[in-house]
Order: sequence, then structure tokens, then C-alpha cells
Amino acid sequence: MIQRKDEIFIALKDAFPHTIPIMMGYLLMGFAFGVLLDKSGYDFVWAFFMSVFIYAGAMQFVAIGLLASGIGIWSVVVLSAMVNARQIFYSISMLDRFSKMGKKLPYMIHSLTDETFALFNVKKPQEGTNETYFMFFIALLNHIYWIIGSLAGSLIGSKFSFDSRGVDFVMTAIFMVIFMEQWKHSSNHTPAIVGIFTSVICLLLWGGSFLLPSLVLMTFILMLLRKKLEC
Repeated sequence: MIQRKDEIFIALKDAFPHTIPIMMGYLLMGFAFGVLLDKSGYDFVWAFFMSVFIYAGAMQFVAIGLLASGIGIWSVVVLSAMVNARQIFYSISMLDRFSKMGKKLPYMIHSLTDETFALFNVKKPQEGTNETYFMFFIALLNHIYWIIGSLAGSLIGSKFSFDSRGVDFVMTAIFMVIFMEQWKHSSNHTPAIVGIFTSVICLLLWGGSFLLPSLVLMTFILMLLRKKLEC
């Protein structure tokens, strides 16, 4: 039992520093969400449960408008599926690693956000650190940051006026930092180059709806190049 507690603590200690950049972004974005939710007439209880059980970033912001408009349940289901469809591609690439998670698997699936997925692919545990606990704590800490930010926004934001314009760019900046770090530490830049070019091409073809087409095209190209990339 003592050995297992030590193993858990070591994994938590190893995971925490990697989540600090995400913490800054999630606290700000969560705060903005909490403020907007409060301004729409929903208190901190809504902020807490939405952040615990929905935990979908952009979808939570969309949900504020849906709640206010009284939109039908099937419209909510379809819109949620469209906004979060990218998670299908993330999940496929995590099948092998998640197969080792045991009882933690349902939570790992629920907590797989864009930022958490990025950290899973950039950060590796130190030698001697249990990888499943390392990944679990990255996911859990990121989730906690979002919940804290949402609650803070709901509880504190109601006390003053808050202009949330531009706050969403924080996550874009964090993604750029993660991308640059991965580029610097990786010897094979083919996946990154494929991602950039497919995204640009799909942006030119489909405009603001480029995300899903670019993910499909990117996945197809990388599958064709899989053997070459594994060499």
C-alpha cells in the first residue's frame, strides 16, 4: 500500500509541471465561461456541474446560448456532435495507450480535451514513473483547472463587468507553444508538415468549416505514410 502511494505521488509530481501552461489558459477561459453563464441567469451550481459533466470547452460556451434560447433536445444533440466530432480522431490515436488504463478508462475518455491530448503526445513520464498514473493526473489536473476557473467566474464575475473578447486566443497561443516544443524535440517533422498543409488547403476550400475535412484528410494521409513514419 505504501509503495502504491509513493508511485501515485511520483506520477502526480511528474505530471503537474507539464500542466502549468494549460492551467493558465483553462483558468482564464473557465473564468470567462463562468461570467457569461452568470450573466445569462445561471448560478455557480450550473457552472460546477456543466464543467464536471460536459467539460467540452467551446461546447460549454455554445450551451449558454442554447439554454437561453430553449432550443430542442435533438438540436442540442446534433450540434454537440458536430462541435465535438474531432474527438473521434483523437480517440482512435489513443486506443493502444488507453487500453492500459483499467478502471480509469471511462474518466480518461471523458476528460480527453484538445489540450490534454496535445500533452499526451508531447510529454513523456520520467524513468520510473508509472505511465498510466502520469496520464491520469495530466487529465485530472486539467479538468480541475477548468472547474476552478468556471466556479471563480461564476462567483466573482457577477460582482463586476468583464469583457471576455480576446480571451479565447489564450488557448491558441498555448497550442502554438506546444507545437513549437514538439517540433523542437522531434526528429521527424512529417506529421506536423502534413497537418499544416492539409489545414491550410481545407481552410481555403471550406472556410470556417475546415476542421472536420482537414482531420479526415490528415488521418488518411498519415495512414498512407504510416509504414514510412514507423521506420
